[in-house]
Amino acid sequence: MDLSLYKPLRYSYGFDEVAIVPGDITINPEQIDIAFHFGEMEFPTPILASAMDAVTDPRFAIALGKVGGLAVMNLEGVQTKYEDPDEVLDRIVHASESEVTGLMQKVYSAPVKDNLIGDRIAAIKKGGVICAASVTPNNAKRIGPIAAEAGVDILVVQATVTTVRHRSKSYHGLLFSELCDMIKVPIIVGNCVTYSAALQLMETGIAGLLVGVGPGAACTTREVTGVGVPQVTGTMDCAAAREAHFRATGRYVAIITDGGIRTGGDICKSLAAGADAVMIGSPFAQTKEAPGRGYNWGMATPHPALPRGTRIKVGTNTTLQQLLFGPSSRTDGTQNLTGAIRVCLGMVGASTLKEMHNAELIVAPSIKTEGKIWQMARG
Repeated sequence: MDLSLYKPLRYSYGFDEVAIVPGDITINPEQIDIAFHFGEMEFPTPILASAMDAVTDPRFAIALGKVGGLAVMNLEGVQTKYEDPDEVLDRIVHASESEVTGLMQKVYSAPVKDNLIGDRIAAIKKGGVICAASVTPNNAKRIGPIAAEAGVDILVVQATVTTVRHRSKSYHGLLFSELCDMIKVPIIVGNCVTYSAALQLMETGIAGLLVGVGPGAACTTREVTGVGVPQVTGTMDCAAAREAHFRATGRYVAIITDGGIRTGGDICKSLAAGADAVMIGSPFAQTKEAPGRGYNWGMATPHPALPRGTRIKVGTNTTLQQLLFGPSSRTDGTQNLTGAIRVCLGMVGASTLKEMHNAELIVAPSIKTEGKIWQMARG
């Protein structure tokens, strides 16, 4: 059957299928401002660390905050379930492939301890950096106020797919408008990949939106459920909703591309597609500062009935400083990510991230293979 006769099919684009067109002017990279402005907060590095237990703990959050980024800590992970999370992380890392998913299902079934929420947030705040923490929609109304009372600066409410209109057996489910009124800190919601859902979420009063369903290296949502949209198209559609919302209300909602980003080029394409910042996981998990000891796993990996993630070995091959600022020892774009952003903005003539939104994107399926026969031969 020709499916186009049954329902319309729209082609969607991922990072490897598009390219950024150079501008008519160029700018010295040193003169470019790559700061991410989020309400009254400013982050010199427009890169967030995912709320994964293998990526963010208080030590890593402080280290990334000190260099201008923002790490999001999972308030329903090992940091808030166990007094000694390092011991639990060791067990996960050293489990065999056949045992690890079952082990994580058991580990993550433990209840969240409210006192540890305050302890972990206090540890990050003591380090002198902005504290961001993540909860799931199911627990947002219970854990969110505890986190706010403890001093969290940004609350992230994150699920695989998030919408305003959610049907359930709950008499009164989570309403983001009520949560925004209840918790007097900026709220980022995720994840979302469509124009209509993004616009409806923005209308509730949220401050930021995470874009991405299933692209992460440790996530298997697309394989398990078949659901997802490639990141360039997802980002562009949600950015279009942001522009419509801004024209209608005068209120700007930040778009953050979350997942599937491996290189500086991927970050730059996200920005050109309309993102204000990006969130990455596995690249941070490869740093010596990360708590995952060279491994990473998705937030949905320990689901008790339908895991949608897997533990992956990413190795420990760089430092936080080298990943973000270089000097790079690799030629594949996986180190000195901020340097790549500055050079790219200079090439398209954008002096800020918002100006980068005006950069032209083209469909370019051969952008990574054209003329690269010798590189391809080397693997």
